[in-house]
Amino acid sequence: MDPKKVLYVLIIILIMMGSSFLGAIGGSFITLKVVERNSTRSFENQLTPSPTVSAPSTLSFSMSNIETTITSVVQEVEPAVVTVVGTISGRATFFGVTSDQEVSGSGVIVTEDGYILTNNHVVEGTKTLSVILNDGTEHPADLINRDVFADLAVLKIEGQVPGMAKIGNSDYLKPGETVIAIGSPLGTFRNSVTVGVISATGRTLDSGEGYAIEDLIQTDAAINSGNSGGPLLNLTGEVIGINTLVIRGSNNSSTSAEALGFAIPSNTAAMIAQHIIEKGYFARPYLGTSYQNVTPRIASWYKLPVNYGAYITGIDRNSPAENSGLRLGDIITKIGDVPIDEQQSFINALFEYEPNQQITIEFARENEFLSVDVVLGEMSSP
Repeated sequence: MDPKKVLYVLIIILIMMGSSFLGAIGGSFITLKVVERNSTRSFENQLTPSPTVSAPSTLSFSMSNIETTITSVVQEVEPAVVTVVGTISGRATFFGVTSDQEVSGSGVIVTEDGYILTNNHVVEGTKTLSVILNDGTEHPADLINRDVFADLAVLKIEGQVPGMAKIGNSDYLKPGETVIAIGSPLGTFRNSVTVGVISATGRTLDSGEGYAIEDLIQTDAAINSGNSGGPLLNLTGEVIGINTLVIRGSNNSSTSAEALGFAIPSNTAAMIAQHIIEKGYFARPYLGTSYQNVTPRIASWYKLPVNYGAYITGIDRNSPAENSGLRLGDIITKIGDVPIDEQQSFINALFEYEPNQQITIEFARENEFLSVDVVLGEMSSP
């Protein structure tokens, strides 16, 4: 046999043997890896829930204590806010005497000894009065006196009061300022809270009874039936108004309106209340004029000689104003020592003085600045 052929055969046999050996080793290695991987997966599966089984869902709740300026003010003043309940006697009619009627409104405690401010129209015509405090207890109340022209009344309860509201300075109010109203709408929803802004100041409304209610605060804070007499508060917790009425439309129009609430300024309310508490009644100093407030904008439009004052639009017959020589178109700029300006309205300047007191009134007549002495008259509620 040819030696070369024998050598070729040996080489081929060696190659085949080597391939088999390497293949066995590689197969064992791969097998071990697969086993190891499968073992690892099996172990991991013991720790990880199967994707086909959902873990129970859990809601997370925050226990944060959210307190705002408004909530703080409400918590502070709410104990001083009361529900006023009155009874009006039944009336004789063609069909007999009607049953007694219950009326309700709101009020606010303003002194530690139990004096309460509310509206005159809340208590008018009542034969008995009581107030329901914030804790739900009811106490009899006495009507001390009232002022029809400002729609204010002062009540008093005996015993310890749960709270007392602070009176703020309404002369500093600006349109756009946030305010809070608290009251008992419909007499049922006691101490309801609404929030809005000052829409305007210095509003005058015809009462329909032959006189106007002057210098009112207009607000868009919701004021409903039963809110009357409750406080209008600023963000420092001070009473800056006593809520009195809401207008929803005009008698001459079918158009309805919303967010037209009005409040008596706290400066006027506090002054009248102080007189009633100290004297038992309130008699208004009487000049006998109707007027329009002058502001810098109005002065600019009409080229008036002063930026602030009371432009006389009417004078009562035989009144102190007529007897002193004041005329239509005069602009009153100062009453006694009190100037009429951005901080002091005409009505509040007048109320600094007493009926039958002689004072000097300064005024502008066209381009002249004049003064006159006037003895104020007296006007009390009917």
